[in-house]
Amino acid sequence: MTRPATRSRKPSTTPPPRVTAELLADLARRLTDRDRDILELVWEHRVLTTHQLTAIFFSSATKARHRLLELYRMAALERMQPWTPIGTLPWHWVLGPAGAHVLAAQRGIDLAELGYRRTTALSVCHSRQLGHLVGVNDFFAALHRHARTRTDGTQLAAWWSQRRCAALWGDLVRPDAFGHWIEPNARGEQAGLDFFLEHDTGSEPLTQVAAKLDGYTALAESSGISTIVLFWLPSTAREANLRTHLTEQPRPVPVATAVQTPLTHPQGPVGPLWLPLTSPGPRLRLAELADAEELAHPGER
Repeated sequence: MTRPATRSRKPSTTPPPRVTAELLADLARRLTDRDRDILELVWEHRVLTTHQLTAIFFSSATKARHRLLELYRMAALERMQPWTPIGTLPWHWVLGPAGAHVLAAQRGIDLAELGYRRTTALSVCHSRQLGHLVGVNDFFAALHRHARTRTDGTQLAAWWSQRRCAALWGDLVRPDAFGHWIEPNARGEQAGLDFFLEHDTGSEPLTQVAAKLDGYTALAESSGISTIVLFWLPSTAREANLRTHLTEQPRPVPVATAVQTPLTHPQGPVGPLWLPLTSPGPRLRLAELADAEELAHPGER
């Protein structure tokens, strides 16, 4: 997504505390396993909002706000609130300097090897790509939120960032994310679905969006694995027009499309929103795409 750069405001003029041996020792004593998971996820995905972190890790918004504030005061996290012309946006959280030291220590490397720079970490909140990045992370936060309500083995088993995907496959494709979703199917079996996500904001010409499948086709041919590509679109009109472009020529890579829902939607991307490119309907749940992918490419898996 491209949009005018956002103006952001810091919560106060108070700079983060200086990272000292005493601060790091105190932080090490006070960090929980959940805190460490938060630091890892924020670093992996560059920025997560309060709403997203609540959906992924906390049982209530109040508990999330209190704990995130504590992590902020210990310089484990930093936060910004991007400007918007109407209303207010939630806090956007990035890795703080003390949190970076913690992650580096956990990995047995130094800060330079981790690649952390405070100014770079904060710069995402001013980026023209912020809205797109937050939209991608909304998608996966919704999957996490749904999985946390289930006791049947449903889980988001993998969520790889755009940066990690680019490092692995950037010579062919640059998906917005890669995921692996596990959920019981109608037969009571655990259905696992690998997928690439293309989060569309309507800013690119549809011909350019459709052309991305050429790279996915090349990746499938080189790897021998045909992974479904999910196009997450901002409107029904945009979805219909993209499907027209995609069906103009055969595509060896499985594709499904859906229209975006908010993070607070009861089921969100887990639910029956997905329409495989080869199907006129009905729409399927995310987990059901595993069977749809198998039927579209028999004998490949």
